[in-house]
Order: sequence, then C-alpha cells, then structure tokens
Amino acid sequence: MINLRFKWVVASSLFYVMYAVPKANYMLKHKDKYTVEQRFEFACHIMNHLRKRARTTTKVYGIENIPKEDGFILYGNHQGKYDALGILLSLGRPCGVLWEKKQAERFLSRQVCGLVGGVPIDLSDIRAKVKAIKEVTDKVKEGQNFLIFPEGGYTDNHNELQEFFGGCFACSQGSKGPIVPVVVYDSYKSMNSDTFEKVTTQVHYLTPIPYEEYKELKKPEISELVKSHIAAKLEEIESGEQAGKFI
Repeated sequence: MINLRFKWVVASSLFYVMYAVPKANYMLKHKDKYTVEQRFEFACHIMNHLRKRARTTTKVYGIENIPKEDGFILYGNHQGKYDALGILLSLGRPCGVLWEKKQAERFLSRQVCGLVGGVPIDLSDIRAKVKAIKEVTDKVKEGQNFLIFPEGGYTDNHNELQEFFGGCFACSQGSKGPIVPVVVYDSYKSMNSDTFEKVTTQVHYLTPIPYEEYKELKKPEISELVKSHIAAKLEEIESGEQAGKFI
C-alpha cells in the first residue's frame, strides 16, 4: 500500500500548514497566553482541516457515556492515522494522547501533540515507557483526560483487534479514574488507503468502567476486560447500523 490518500492530504495542505505551524509553535512557546481549551481548540482546527482533506465523515455514538467530570482515560482500538483525529474531534473537550514517539516527532504531529498536551512514548525503551506511563498517570490525577491505544501500533488489521499491551493500564490503576472503552470502525479507510472516494468512519463511546469495578484486577485482567468490551461492540457493528451524530 502506498497510502496515496494520506500523501494527498499532506500535499494539498501545504498553504494551510504554512499558517498553522507557526501559530501552533507560538501558542506552545507562550502557553501563559492561551488556556488549555484554546490550545485544544486550535489543535482541533488543524485536525478538522485534515479530516476534510481526507474526505472523511465520522459518525459518533454513545456521547452520553462520556463522563461529565474530567480525569478519565479512553482506551481505543487502533487502525490507522485517522483514529486519534476522529476520537478527539468527536469528544469536543481537552484530551491528551499517549503518542508513539516517532509519530509524535513528525512535522505537524509534533505541534498537535503539544497543543493537546500529549505525552510521547518510546516503545523501544523500557525506562522511557515507565516514565511516560507515570507522566500520563500524574496528568490524569490532576484532572486531564487521556486517549491511549493499548495495541501500541497498527498494521493492516482493519477492523480486527490486535494484541493489547497490559502495561498502559497502569495509568488507570494509578489515577483511579473511569475507564472509557472507545471503538473506531472503518477508520483505516480515511488515511491508510490508496483510494480517494468519500469515507464514513465510526466512533463508539462505550459504558465507562468505574475504578470500583477494576481496582482488584491486575493489569492483564483489566486489559482483557477492556478488550472484551471493544470486541463485543465490533461484532455488534458488523451486524447492523445504528443512528449517530455526524462530524
């Protein structure tokens, strides 16, 4: 796969990037001038531009399942470059991302990661992973929301689940906040394909899992619990369509 759609999104956004990157860098350099909400809003402005260039519409389900109080962690399945965009745009409130370091250091990704208060993680360095997990845990304790992909990365899995890595669930064990399983469906079609037709993806927010329900579980057990919820929803989606909100 050549990823022609993603290359088109990048190439056709040149003039927008010339405006967005300097502004994002200024906001990151002068954080005292901008609230968390203002920085996140501009990140969404960037992501929404990319969504439109990718000719993608996302249908959102389960908005009522998102906790009203901040300090929760979203754990989602991973299919491609559009996953975080679809989730963050549909969430509509500040949320950081545990972001694979190589991806987070790329041009424009670096700016978006900074604007949303994301945390880069080096999956090849054990000490770096521990440090990143602790940083996310501390941020969630302070009331920040976070998005984590337990599969770590993606291949050509499409709508099939991959192995979940239990270590990331230490963030919830330490912060003791609600776990919100989130499912992306057909997300790989947006920026991980060689076609140019319009695409509709789905984001499903599932029923939160409160700390009381998982506090006695070990990380692998929490991982299996969350994975089972996501797997069940994927099977349900395969069986039929539901009404949802479009972004």
